Amino acid sequence: MKLKTRLVISFCIIIVLPIALMCGILFGYYHLHVRTAQKTYGIEESQTIFNNSVLVMNQYTRSDYEEMAELAKTEPGTLVSEAYLKGKNQELIEKRSFLIVRKGDEIIFNGDVYVQEAQETGAQSNGDKQDADAVLPMTDEEWNSVLPAYGYGGGETGADGGYYLSGETQSLLKQIDFVTPDGQEASAFIVTSSSSVLPEVKQLIAEIVVLVVLVLGITAIAMTVWIYQSMTRPIRKLQKATQNIKEGNLDFTIESDSEDEIGELTRNFEEMRQRLKESTEERVRSEQENRVLISNIAHDLKTPITAVKGYAEGLVDGVADTPEKLNRYVTTIYNKANEMDRLINELTLYSNIDANRIPYNFDKINAKAYFDDCIEDIGIDLETQGIKLTYENAVDDDVQIIADPEQIMRVINNIISNGVKYMDKPYKLIGIRLKDVGDFVQIEIDDNGKGIALKDLPYIFDRFYRTDSSRNSKTGGSGIGLSIVKKIVEDHGGRIWATSKEGVGTTMYFVLRKYVDTVL
Repeated sequence: MKLKTRLVISFCIIIVLPIALMCGILFGYYHLHVRTAQKTYGIEESQTIFNNSVLVMNQYTRSDYEEMAELAKTEPGTLVSEAYLKGKNQELIEKRSFLIVRKGDEIIFNGDVYVQEAQETGAQSNGDKQDADAVLPMTDEEWNSVLPAYGYGGGETGADGGYYLSGETQSLLKQIDFVTPDGQEASAFIVTSSSSVLPEVKQLIAEIVVLVVLVLGITAIAMTVWIYQSMTRPIRKLQKATQNIKEGNLDFTIESDSEDEIGELTRNFEEMRQRLKESTEERVRSEQENRVLISNIAHDLKTPITAVKGYAEGLVDGVADTPEKLNRYVTTIYNKANEMDRLINELTLYSNIDANRIPYNFDKINAKAYFDDCIEDIGIDLETQGIKLTYENAVDDDVQIIADPEQIMRVINNIISNGVKYMDKPYKLIGIRLKDVGDFVQIEIDDNGKGIALKDLPYIFDRFYRTDSSRNSKTGGSGIGLSIVKKIVEDHGGRIWATSKEGVGTTMYFVLRKYVDTVL
């Protein structure tokens, strides 16, 4: 999953999930508290609980009002009994209301005082002094100033009626008028404070706020942990990998288990590590090969230099005191100088090959004519060495190839000189054949030397590989001659291979692509 997609999903979850959870929680809490309120207030319609607070306040003390209204008709003396009034007031306190009884113009019972005492007792049991002092009771004179007169509004207000007192009291009054046994007019008031209406709703709001905070907090933490872990795990892998590379350790792998941008970065880093490792290994191999080359060249130059030095000292000391000795000394020095020149040329060519800077001059040439001229030059040189040359050219006169004449001549000379170097028979033979093989011209060069062991044959074109480790002056060499041949042939779009049999000889094959004149 892409990092962008993951962030979008996280954003949507953070927005949608809390809303969905809160809707579910609100729905459940709403019905739970509605059922509680319906049971408490006796209201059947749930909407009334939240949109008609006066009706709720009326319903809260409805049964108490009906009871006292009946007593006012049948036993009015009970309503001025202190024992009854205290008991009924205690019941009303539990319903967050209280009772006031006025006889004539005198308040004979003020339940507001008992409400204050109940508040102080509850607050002290909870260790909260501030709550105990939060609500102060009104005095009898204060209540007398706000209570309606006897018979106000036609006497009984009814179970669903009442007076609403504004101002500081903010209360709903239910008035019950009656006449005491001694003939005095009296009124009983059930007072319900509006601040105590629907405590369940207040509790519901508090719980909802807490749940909103919890849901938002849990959702945010979960999404943060999800995104954090999905990002930090691959980052820690990359940190460890960079530390390994810093310490020069490239022998490790870093795997990506995601398809996002960080996973792509991890895969790119692993590819970079592999390439860096290959480059480092190639550099190490190159340095090792260079050391081998320097060692080989130094060893191979030492032999002709020693010979040149020895024969030169002989000339200086007058050892060559006859014309024949003098001629032999000079000829040997000349041949050794040529051998050193050849080694230096090979070293120069090798450095060009290693840097891909071989100076090619490709041209369209006639295959038959070119190889006929080459064999003529090679034949003269081989004849002076007592080596017989056979040549067969089965290519048509009009066959052409695209090649660098100088470099192809180098290929032929290197192959022949390599074969001559390992000839071990009195009768020495080099055979060269040209064949037409479809889109290619195939050149075969064989010798009757000692041959190449089967185990060595796959490696003879590798740089610095030498089947003969004796390094004597006859069979020594830099070990790069055939690798140069392979490089030149492949740069011409061809390929080279060999077959050999020990004690019989070796045959080298290479092919060059024909030139095809495309007619549009």
